[in-house]
Amino acid sequence: MASNYDFDDAPANYDDVQRQGGQDTVYDPNFVPDSVKSFVVHMYRHIREKNVYEIHQMCETSFQTLSERLFKDTPWPSVEAIAPFVDNDHVFCLLYREMWFRHLYARLSPTLKQRIDSYDNYCSLFQVVLHGVVNMQLPNQWLWDMVDEFVYQFQSFCQYRAKMKNKTEQEIALLKQNEKAWNVYGVLNFLQALVEKSNIIQILEQEKEGLEQFTATDGYDYSGGSNVLKVLGYFSMVGLLRVHCLLGDYHTGLKWLQPVDISQQGVYTSVIGCHIATIYHYGFANLMLRRYVDAVREFNKILLYIYKTKQYHQKSPQYEQLLKKNEQMYALLAVCLSLCPQTKLVDESVNSQLREKYGEKMLRMQRYDDEAFGIYDELFSYACPKFITPSAPSFEEPLVNYNQDAYRLQLKMFLYEVKQQQLLSGVRTFLKVYSSISLTKLANYMEVDEPTLRTILLTYKHKTHSVDSDGRIVSNADIDFYINNDMIYVVESKPAKHYGDFFLRQIAKLEGVINDIDRTKLE
Repeated sequence: MASNYDFDDAPANYDDVQRQGGQDTVYDPNFVPDSVKSFVVHMYRHIREKNVYEIHQMCETSFQTLSERLFKDTPWPSVEAIAPFVDNDHVFCLLYREMWFRHLYARLSPTLKQRIDSYDNYCSLFQVVLHGVVNMQLPNQWLWDMVDEFVYQFQSFCQYRAKMKNKTEQEIALLKQNEKAWNVYGVLNFLQALVEKSNIIQILEQEKEGLEQFTATDGYDYSGGSNVLKVLGYFSMVGLLRVHCLLGDYHTGLKWLQPVDISQQGVYTSVIGCHIATIYHYGFANLMLRRYVDAVREFNKILLYIYKTKQYHQKSPQYEQLLKKNEQMYALLAVCLSLCPQTKLVDESVNSQLREKYGEKMLRMQRYDDEAFGIYDELFSYACPKFITPSAPSFEEPLVNYNQDAYRLQLKMFLYEVKQQQLLSGVRTFLKVYSSISLTKLANYMEVDEPTLRTILLTYKHKTHSVDSDGRIVSNADIDFYINNDMIYVVESKPAKHYGDFFLRQIAKLEGVINDIDRTKLE
């Protein structure tokens, strides 16, 4: 078992030296402690034997433990140093370097050269998967981490490159030499190639007809084949959604995710990081496309899931990220419900958490004054993805930072949308009170003339409808209306009452009380 390996056999002095010094003084890329030797030898053996369980244990537990003990503020030994212990296996060395760079990004600040080397390593690894004969079974968690890290490093590189002000001459020269490194077309091409070559879209289609088994086996191949290309292709659809969200192209992002049925459990829910990334970006894209009901429905489901299960993920390396995304999604849910009050779609436990975190702010957001816009700005800025400008920088003097440009543009578009909805909350308040009201009377109440009121009502109709993923126009409103002979008639959607859940909860409570009584000894 991976957890039983003795990783404490590193020389004591090595451990001490690592902790005393910094990266520049003592790190020797060619020195391989015995515990690392043992780690790579066992990992190599398990990969050759397709022992998915052990590989997963080593990636999630042993790798983290060794990193914490020996490589807290230094990189792991170089790939050249460990290659002799794994028969200089080309594919294993690419996989090792993938982990090596992931650790570097998590613990240290990569140099420009390291950023470029990491991109080259991903290119080589994906080329092997796309064009070689890969006969491995790797854990879904690791395959998701590859796609997740690939997109994260692309985002990180774009942010880094956009800060031109303090770049040295050597950095600028290196950027000019390596224009293709982390090029947006290269990143999109790799992700699209993985989707297409894996035939994952056809596999998911055939699965609906009962001709394929992909979800039932969590993407693993139990007939002796490999899951690597198929599952990388599957996760690449989520990667493409994420990249397009970073670029502000929400339609295209959602289009890539369409083959995945997110109303059902799937392979994307087998890895908690993928599950959260999928719904976060899906919800955010729908928010920006004014499909508030879709966003609210999915945010509610994932927040309820996290609320019920987060204690099981406390030891996971992704736990902090899980908590951060959880908080961001509550902020996005607060924004959605302020623009489209559909609280009936939200579960009671999620609603009480939401009221606790943002209840007061949501009340202030209904006022649409400067303070309200300030809160919309604050919540959007806190919860939005780190938008990127994918184009290469201008190397002309004076050098400027443009890393905030994409974010400012998206924020401006969002606040423009909020501004357009400014009058709608007033209309909605009156429509909630009346079942029918004349145009003249409503115009008087709102202190506008009739033509202006008609414009406001048309705006309400427009802003409470959106185009769904199938191209149909659907309503997001909880209150709708029609006009006939200068009279407004209000149609309020009444939620269907679900008595079953209520009775089941009461039955469970009653059983609990009965069990407590049974345990109580009568004197």
